[in-house]
Amino acid sequence: MPADPAAAAALLAWCEATDTETTFDASQLDLSGADLSGADLALATLFDTDLTDAKLVDADLYRAQSADAVLDRADLTGASLAKVDFRDTQLRSADLTRADLGSAALWKVDARSASFRHAVFDGAALQEVSLLGADLTGASARNATLNVALDESTVVTGLTGEIRGPARLSEGDTERELAGLELELWLNSRGASVSVLNSPIGTVTYYARVDDEFPRERPAGIVRRRRAGKSLSDEAFTRNLRWEPTEYLRRYELGHNEDDHVEITEEEATRFILRFKAKFHRTNNPDHAVSDTSVPPAGGQPG
Repeated sequence: MPADPAAAAALLAWCEATDTETTFDASQLDLSGADLSGADLALATLFDTDLTDAKLVDADLYRAQSADAVLDRADLTGASLAKVDFRDTQLRSADLTRADLGSAALWKVDARSASFRHAVFDGAALQEVSLLGADLTGASARNATLNVALDESTVVTGLTGEIRGPARLSEGDTERELAGLELELWLNSRGASVSVLNSPIGTVTYYARVDDEFPRERPAGIVRRRRAGKSLSDEAFTRNLRWEPTEYLRRYELGHNEDDHVEITEEEATRFILRFKAKFHRTNNPDHAVSDTSVPPAGGQPG
């Protein structure tokens, strides 16, 4: 039990609750030093919660929400943090070795000197997260967004996956942005084996929405991400025959949809648009349908 009487009472009441659906609301509780190893904290609320030096080994924090919480030096070895939503949270020198952060959303998180050795970031979105001095040895980051701060003491040996940046590299008193190939080279020159999917500043990245029925050559739709400086804008080619704003990529990065997509070239995107327009005009103008069958049908409906 935690040393703080109010926190101990709240924890005891939760443990003794007969309703198995009750989730733990730890808001504003001082749980520093508490041993919660193996606890089922799925959907827990950690608003302004103090978990400094707490033990959360193998704890289940699936979809837990955190804001202004402190988990400095907390032991989260092997913990499940899948789909957590951590905002303005401190994880300084925390141990997240082998932790599962799949599809997690971390925003303005201070994880300086934290250990993420062999952790899983697949599908995670890290936005404005400090990884200065952090250890990502052997971590997996498939289809992850790593908008993070790095420095020369950040360990990335064995980091694998396909990521999106940009990252910010701290060099003494200065900071510079790394994106695209430059970020990929910086990481891989330090022992990582990653591909950086987002394009350099000022360019456009295209994606095809795919599944078993709609392969890359005949996708269900296409989206694009345009980048200008630090500004990102996402658009989908719609039934209105134009590019229109979409939340598809952002929702995917936050784990809110499970549709798959792959990065494609501008030429592939252009071919999709031409096929879709041809199919659209044949469908809406059957009396004027062209007889040229060399144009393949569009792959589903974009969204």
